[in-house]
Amino acid sequence: MNISLDQVGKRYQFEWIFRGVDYQFKMGQQYAVLGSNGSGKSTLMKVLAGHLTPSKGKVIFSDANDTEIARSVVYQQVAFAGPYIELIEEFSMEEMIRFHQKFKSFIHDMTVDEVMGIIDLPKTATKKEIKFFSSGMKQRVKLALAILTDSSLLLLDEPTTNLDQKGMAWYLDLVQNHLNDRTVIVASNEERDYGFCDNHINILDYKRKKKA
Repeated sequence: MNISLDQVGKRYQFEWIFRGVDYQFKMGQQYAVLGSNGSGKSTLMKVLAGHLTPSKGKVIFSDANDTEIARSVVYQQVAFAGPYIELIEEFSMEEMIRFHQKFKSFIHDMTVDEVMGIIDLPKTATKKEIKFFSSGMKQRVKLALAILTDSSLLLLDEPTTNLDQKGMAWYLDLVQNHLNDRTVIVASNEERDYGFCDNHINILDYKRKKKA
């Protein structure tokens, strides 16, 4: 998926989170959205996912043939993992994966068992309700569901949140082995999260304090 931002801005009440963003995210490339905590990275990611409508400017989604994709169906091609995206905690890990699979298929037609194997948690966790998982275990499930989903756009917001050193290595191996031809956008201020990204955009370049 290609995403073109034309003078895009987002504000809440009288405060501009960012504005004047002119940028193109091209299919098959990897991008890092940089900026300090609270700078607006997550807000931009939600705009890129089609979840939020910009207050100003235009966001155009298009396919490999430069045919515009209607905003109403963009979500069908997006996989997203972020701290604010919750799992259904009454489900077991197996139930969560099966539920996800009803809406979006996995790359390479992966089975539920294959996905669970990649998540690589103890066998005792398979049937355990997710509410009993540690924060790191939950993050593994979130990342696997997003990265292994068959999508043309992959959005990862603060991907190594709650992961230990072993989990960080697991994340980097997972994402780099399953980039495929997708557009990948990582929002973080930790280089370990986005080291594989060749393109960088700093949200602080689009922070302008100006009265409405």
